[in-house]
Amino acid sequence: MKKIRLGVIGTGMAWERLHWPALQELSDKYEVVALCNLNRERALDLARKLNLPEDKVYDDYNEMFEKEKLDAVDLLVPIPENYDIAAAVVKANINLIAEKPLAATMEGAEKLLELHRKHPVLMMVAENYRYDEGVNKVRELLQQGKIGDVAYFVLNRSVDFEEEMKKDTFAAREWRQHPEYAGGTFLDAAIHDLAALRHIFGAVKQVYAMGSPQKEDFSPYRVINTQIEFQNGVIGHFSYYSDGKETQKPLIGLRVFGNKGELYLEEMNSGVIHLSYPDGSTEKVEYQTGRGYYNELLNFYNAMVGQEEISVTPEIEYGDLKMVFDILKSIKTNQPVAVDTEKAFKEVGEPVKI
Repeated sequence: MKKIRLGVIGTGMAWERLHWPALQELSDKYEVVALCNLNRERALDLARKLNLPEDKVYDDYNEMFEKEKLDAVDLLVPIPENYDIAAAVVKANINLIAEKPLAATMEGAEKLLELHRKHPVLMMVAENYRYDEGVNKVRELLQQGKIGDVAYFVLNRSVDFEEEMKKDTFAAREWRQHPEYAGGTFLDAAIHDLAALRHIFGAVKQVYAMGSPQKEDFSPYRVINTQIEFQNGVIGHFSYYSDGKETQKPLIGLRVFGNKGELYLEEMNSGVIHLSYPDGSTEKVEYQTGRGYYNELLNFYNAMVGQEEISVTPEIEYGDLKMVFDILKSIKTNQPVAVDTEKAFKEVGEPVKI
């Protein structure tokens, strides 16, 4: 197959720092042929770097669909815009690389799934943690029985969001500081960790969560603690803290306990997984960091040419999103909430209002 003719909607930080570097590595497989951004001047600056003519730059994605012959669209816009633009791409029968989450609400995600069934284009959700080599190595080691039968896990994630807001980071974006969607940074960021856990351990039976309320716009809760029971019997604890960083080293990270040993991953970019055993012996398993974006775009290309299936489908991402809202619902009701069951899917209903 010739190169994928790619149109890009949203030319901000996620495009510049995450997708574009990966696409440069895949320049034999992708060709960026059109750009779209509400701020056309910003897109024009990028077009000059890509040697794209001005008539390939748009501030209206529908106009881009009409005028350009696109094989696929790479969609990188703020969360509140995900559903409307993704729906427009699918209705135009164009293959889609969609960002997580599918939508800002469960209702939107359900509508997008239904729309995708009517327009069965190729659609991949760019959940980079599911494509991360460290996460996949953890999954592989556990499946190989390196620590025996898995009993439980602990995962801790902490970030000083207010401090990050002052830097040239994703947290500095206005729409993240004052989000127009439930959960704030928990939906935006913690969904990655939940996706990783689901990728490692599989379907989730139920969650029970508690949250410490705060009055900050970026998150309704200072910290969220969640007990998770997976369908395979593994149980564990996930904590997401948005008001500070760990000061002790090594970090809590991800710790998985089995009847024959323990697995430890300090953080995503550490590049090494530690295995330890009751007899005092240890192992280190190294992996390449920062390859999630490359791997997801390679998977999409291979799916386009019929070499493999999409790894992260809209249905998989729907489950990740549902788990976020189930955790928020559990906090609100102070009750366990079923996640990956037929009944739970039928009873999604209205999005949780925080």
